[in-house]
Amino acid sequence: MPRPRPTTITALRLLLRTLQANQCVSRESNNADCRKNGWGNLAKVLVPWSFARTGQSDALPAAVNFLSGGDLIGPHWRKIPFRYLLLKPIGSAALSLLILSAGLYLVSCNASKSTTTSNPGGSSSPPPVMAANAMLTYHNDNARTGQNLNETTLTTANVNSSSFGKLFVIPVDGKVDAQPLYLSKVSIPNQGTHNVLYIASEHGSVYGFDADTGASLWQVSTLSSGETPSDDHGCSQVTPEIGITSTPVIDPKAGPNGTIYVVAMSKDASGNYHQRLHALNIASGAEEFGGPRDIQASYPGNGDNSSGGNVIFDPGQQLERPGLLLLNGVIYTTWGSHCDIRPYTGWVLGYDGSTLTQVAVLNVTPNGNEGSFWMSGTAPAADANGNIYALDANGTFDTTLNAQGFPSQGDFGNAFLKITTTNRQLAVADYFEMFNQATENSTDADLGSGGALVLPDLTDGSGQTRHLAVGAGKDANIYVVDRDNMGKFDPSANHINQEIKGALGSGVFSMPAYFNNTVYYGAPGDHLKAFAISNAQLASAPGSQTGNIFPYPGTTPSISANGTSNAILWAVENSSNAVLHAYDATNLANELYNSNQASCGRDQFGAGNKFITPTVAKGKVYVGTTNGVGVFGLLH
Repeated sequence: MPRPRPTTITALRLLLRTLQANQCVSRESNNADCRKNGWGNLAKVLVPWSFARTGQSDALPAAVNFLSGGDLIGPHWRKIPFRYLLLKPIGSAALSLLILSAGLYLVSCNASKSTTTSNPGGSSSPPPVMAANAMLTYHNDNARTGQNLNETTLTTANVNSSSFGKLFVIPVDGKVDAQPLYLSKVSIPNQGTHNVLYIASEHGSVYGFDADTGASLWQVSTLSSGETPSDDHGCSQVTPEIGITSTPVIDPKAGPNGTIYVVAMSKDASGNYHQRLHALNIASGAEEFGGPRDIQASYPGNGDNSSGGNVIFDPGQQLERPGLLLLNGVIYTTWGSHCDIRPYTGWVLGYDGSTLTQVAVLNVTPNGNEGSFWMSGTAPAADANGNIYALDANGTFDTTLNAQGFPSQGDFGNAFLKITTTNRQLAVADYFEMFNQATENSTDADLGSGGALVLPDLTDGSGQTRHLAVGAGKDANIYVVDRDNMGKFDPSANHINQEIKGALGSGVFSMPAYFNNTVYYGAPGDHLKAFAISNAQLASAPGSQTGNIFPYPGTTPSISANGTSNAILWAVENSSNAVLHAYDATNLANELYNSNQASCGRDQFGAGNKFITPTVAKGKVYVGTTNGVGVFGLLH
């Protein structure tokens, strides 16, 4: 057969590069849609056959990898040098089929891409949502439900001490206060494709580990030259060092491979403190978008740490305790303090995910003090309309209200807040403040010790759709607010959707979970409790509860299930030897497993670490400790 003519080869190479440029073969594109397309299926048959005609033993699997979403310039593609296309007889018919099928594949992928709608503000990055085999943000989704409904391996039948247990522990260089994140099928340069577990430490390090074997894939430090992690400021809340405290967030569509956003604190040789936002390539840990970005801010006001009519953000006084929120292409950070050591106020800062440019600033106590966000290391929640929900801590609240019922000086200490993000501008759109706020603010009995959870749309007894959110703090009450009318402030009474007084055995230092019309709360010194929802109302008493109680700080549960079946509630007990518990989520009295059950300490995995939340993904459970992450799964 005659060799392909140079013009044909040139066209072929141009077409393949065009395919790559249009991301039809990039892991960033929606390859699943392309594969389902009829033309894509035709290409899957014809292109491997054409490559196979080169006579190379690895041509067929490489071509299949190429069309099934592999990286065009990755290791598999390098196994097919272009000289084979130039020197090996292919045949004009086969080559024509190759070009035709690849071209049709390009058309089908472009057609699929053309239906994608960009988010407001010009960003193509959607907010992280619960997806199969991906845990991209704190508590799995922006509503902070904690549920993974795509778990097909772990079941109520096989999670027991005979079949399930500790597989290994991944050591790192500091405390793991941030929830580990997970992404499947990540292409790592020169290392192939891996399911990756992302871990951040208080020593300022970020790691990518193989989630199935624990092998290290990459590690980077967020410290600049000559810097160390911050000291603990004489505060025992985060000690002995402060590096990365908050849970990062992953945008799998940002940058060339996907990006993990991290806030890290450090201290330089002159004793200056720094807070920086890092954007790291998920495949290598390399800095992206010109990062990192030093975090600075000012806001009109005369409150703590103000100068010339503006409150100034102090990177040494503020602590980024809550997890990051990615919403419509913006990374939102929320800021607490070190042991209530003044001066400090309540900051919310937003950064463009593709440039790291600061695009939004809000201070919720600009003419007062305190009122910051710490939420026991949980994270602000968001609804589908782009509103943020957060509980701020004790601080100044202006009881003099304006005509719209808002604090006259803009100070919202100890409130359940709804913050709008319209046009990337932050503003408090609504709020709820307890009638006894003065007592709670003066006694450190703040609402801000817990996290807010956005409930799915619910139907009440009259058939009306209700948009609700739930939160609890140190007063042991559960507050359910109507997101369309949160109740504001009345010094005589609370005006909210529902209040369950004394529902919990003590104050809350955690985040609830939601699954199948049930809300789960784990307060310290109390049983973990399940509150059923009916007609858009939480039951006043738990429908089930665990047999054991959880010591301080209680527990933030996670849920794994396959749809609504095989639902398991996972919770970590904070003790000198941490304990992982698994319960039947439909009846918490039925404990399926705990890591103390196996003999000879088989499943012990390290000292407990307060506020840690378990991550469940693809048949494994990951739990942070004071020096690593314990990995659990099926033993056989």
